[in-house]
Amino acid sequence: MLYPLMLALVIFAGTASAQRPDPRIDIEHYRFELLMSDQDDTLRAEATISARYLVGGDSTLRLDLVNASAQREGRGMVVTDVRTGDRSVAYHHADDALRVELGRPTRPGELVHVQVAYRGVPAAALRFGPNKYGDRTIFSDNWPNLVRHWLPTVDHPGDKATSEMLITAPSRYQVVSNGLRIEETDLGGGMRRTHWRQSVPIAPWLFVVGVAEFAVQHVGTCQGVAVETWVYRQDRDAGFHDFAEPTCDAMDFFARRVGPYAYEKLANIVAPTVGGGMEAATAILYGERSVSGTRATNWQNVIIHEVAHQWFGNAVTERDWEDVWLSEGFATYFTLLYREHARGRDDFVVGLAQSRETIRKFYLERPDYRVVHDPMPPMSEVTTGMTYQKGAWVLHMLRVTVGDDAFWRGIRAYYAAHMNAHATTADFQRAMEEASGQSLGPFFDQWLRQGGMPAFRAVVGPGAREGVATLSLIPDSSTHRFTIPVEYALELADGSRHLGRTMLTTGETTTLSIPVAARPRALRIDPETRLLARWTTEVTP
Repeated sequence: MLYPLMLALVIFAGTASAQRPDPRIDIEHYRFELLMSDQDDTLRAEATISARYLVGGDSTLRLDLVNASAQREGRGMVVTDVRTGDRSVAYHHADDALRVELGRPTRPGELVHVQVAYRGVPAAALRFGPNKYGDRTIFSDNWPNLVRHWLPTVDHPGDKATSEMLITAPSRYQVVSNGLRIEETDLGGGMRRTHWRQSVPIAPWLFVVGVAEFAVQHVGTCQGVAVETWVYRQDRDAGFHDFAEPTCDAMDFFARRVGPYAYEKLANIVAPTVGGGMEAATAILYGERSVSGTRATNWQNVIIHEVAHQWFGNAVTERDWEDVWLSEGFATYFTLLYREHARGRDDFVVGLAQSRETIRKFYLERPDYRVVHDPMPPMSEVTTGMTYQKGAWVLHMLRVTVGDDAFWRGIRAYYAAHMNAHATTADFQRAMEEASGQSLGPFFDQWLRQGGMPAFRAVVGPGAREGVATLSLIPDSSTHRFTIPVEYALELADGSRHLGRTMLTTGETTTLSIPVAARPRALRIDPETRLLARWTTEVTP
């Protein structure tokens, strides 16, 4: 997910608790039959959940599904029947959880199919309402754990499944969802059924439905994958123009550098439910302001970010919420890498500098915030600007630490090992250690598993003898310990420069004696933009 021009703290509030999936049960497939009308905002639905009992012996299935309640003014879902095969079974629906009683213990390896019939007006996540033109639309937005408001699922990134959406809606609408469209049938009476199938497993929060009067462009193929644009009918010309670039070039770049695209299509879709972008697998949502007909740079950056998510966050998904930087930090950094590829080094450096300033301001207010949370914080703390901006900077400094060749070997190995599955920070660290031959535990610990941002003063003064200058690096007091490489460029009065590098450890002043042929005039720290830190400089004549 990305919001345009996001340079400050961002928090996405979830709902309910972040209960982890039962490791003994694997949800393999969801089939959702959804009926939507223009008469009201009620969702009428039946879901079929196919669950594999890996161990056996269990006689229940727990699903996340928000129940209707007085606190929500009657909004939420009401279950009307639960069946396995041709028989109804007992169930209990309360506290936003649906517990299905199978009536017998399961066998190891058994695949159980549970059908849930339900209806209700969603309290969140599925929005019935007007778009910017006042036309009625229906769109989902599940981040981070809101899909439970309209679909019974194991609503957690650690459980992936294939899925189908069979949406019956008024025939004046076009309907988009994940995967490939395999049926579109007019049913009579002004209704149409559209059937989409997602054959590659994805996390439930990546499920998407969009119902609107769309203009749809089948752009062509990229990497053998169908690319589409879905915009409001009024935005046809401007929208087709805006989304034509840089989608395919970004897909090519990520496929070449990281690995193959995982899915069967990529659709760019305008929606009223997001302010920036939402990386729903194969069907990316963008805010209504994305269409201007000008291919605005900030929105092009959003497209790149959401395309990058198809690799990181979607194909390789964090196993749990504390590792969400594996999604947002990666998409942010790989957006910068594409910008460097497409626009040059200067644009890349501008993006890094903007992110570093965001991080600096953040840590002035919240010095102890850690990117990797353990134990899990409240859901409202899952995503902040640090999972985006600091996560990206961690990858940048890691690339500097291990070198370009090892970095890309590690990235490709990590993606290949976890494509269409899950990963943890430990998995990524292991991949980079194997690629580089380096022990990276201290690096990951200081940048991800503790808070803070290193800060120091750099003071240049005359040396004890002529022809020598002293450079003192004086760390600010901090409760966090860092050991960091500091690069510097000392500019001299004769126009020459002295370049150097040293290690600085929190709590220890480092003083260097530098031979110089002329008087020091200026000092530049981190001239190559490789260090996440804040500093001040002083030059004494």
